[in-house]
Amino acid sequence: MLVSTPTQIAGVDGCKAGWIAVTADPEMFDGAEVKIFKSITELILDLAARSIIAIDMPIGLPERTKKGGREPDRAAREFLGPQRASVFPVPSRRAVYEQDYAQVCAVARETSDGRAVSKQLFGILPRIRQIDETLRQDPVLRERVFEVHPEVSFKVMNNNEPLLERKKIKGRIHWRGMKIRTKLLTKEGFPLSFLDQSPPHGAGHDDFYDACACAWSAKRILEGKALVFPPHPSLDGEGLEQAIRA
Repeated sequence: MLVSTPTQIAGVDGCKAGWIAVTADPEMFDGAEVKIFKSITELILDLAARSIIAIDMPIGLPERTKKGGREPDRAAREFLGPQRASVFPVPSRRAVYEQDYAQVCAVARETSDGRAVSKQLFGILPRIRQIDETLRQDPVLRERVFEVHPEVSFKVMNNNEPLLERKKIKGRIHWRGMKIRTKLLTKEGFPLSFLDQSPPHGAGHDDFYDACACAWSAKRILEGKALVFPPHPSLDGEGLEQAIRA
């Protein structure tokens, strides 16, 4: 195990209201709870001191990137196959810290494979900066906060077989895709009554299920069972590990 006697695991995903977190006892998901936080700082302060936090947000930013983003982005995309588009290639740290979209794209072209940044990725850059700043300022947290990706987690839950139905199509919930993920999460111990509840105000059903998948990965990280993409991660220039776990 990574830390001594942790009392809590947390799966975290970004949402309209900030961050949605699914927390649970490390031994079981029967008593899982879901809550919204406005900031990462607020979330960390609310959790138990030695909790393991698995978050769907890039951790570790390179100075330069190749085609397809960081090493973990490329490895996760290869693993996902048909669902590879759900992994956004992350640009360099310099690009992430630019505020203007045109400037982000200009720096990304300069420090990567010449590609611009999608508007969707640009929209989550403030959250990426939150995580990066928090972990750079508090090295102790680096032993507790890990990057995960829900679609990678769901595929691992599904015996490494691709999920053929997406969670959303053209911005709307795709219920067949959600039903597949409901079955996977219940198989892993989440009560159906928990999964069937309406998510907190400011989060969508897809955000809620993604946070559940992240919590499942947090349990595997704690138990030392998580797959790591790539298998031998590198550190960025600030000493942050660049890896996606599931």
